[in-house]
Amino acid sequence: MLRVNEKTISLVQGDITEVEADAIVNAANNYLWMGGGVAGAIKRKGGKVIEEEAVKQGPIAVGEAIVTSAGNLKKAKYVIHAAVMAQDLRTDSEKIRQSAESSLKRAEELRISSIAFPALGTGVGGFPLSKCARVMFEVIEKHFAGETYLTKVIFVLYDQKSYEIFNEIVASPVRNTVYTKGYSKISNGASKE
Repeated sequence: MLRVNEKTISLVQGDITEVEADAIVNAANNYLWMGGGVAGAIKRKGGKVIEEEAVKQGPIAVGEAIVTSAGNLKKAKYVIHAAVMAQDLRTDSEKIRQSAESSLKRAEELRISSIAFPALGTGVGGFPLSKCARVMFEVIEKHFAGETYLTKVIFVLYDQKSYEIFNEIVASPVRNTVYTKGYSKISNGASKE
């Protein structure tokens, strides 16, 4: 676990639909239909109503995000659909950055305290996990440096390999060269508990 200004960033290996958070983030396409990967898992557990609510709000620009109910999901109130790619199913670091920032904006509008993210763009989008981790951590740390309702961000990694890659980035001294102010404990720039 990493602490930034009394807020926490944590890593969990598992299924994002089973994580307790006010909102979970869906790595979406800009038309917001829910096929495979994270989107498919959310639709299977939460019901088609989530996709129906999302598609009514689309299409949206790549990098934007919209909010729907969590349908039948038991541990989340909302699903934030972040359009990390278009219909070509390709993404890059800037699209991931914008999608993460848009997701955080939606969370602030909802005035929620916790949000769970998958590794945006690394499934169907094929983006490298280590690069995704760096981009997403940077976005979260910058967000936590300002005023926010959020107190907890959870990264949910589906498999052990993804978890290990994200965990390595958390502990990296290179990653934290800029954002050391506000850490409760600094060991290589990160506090792990």
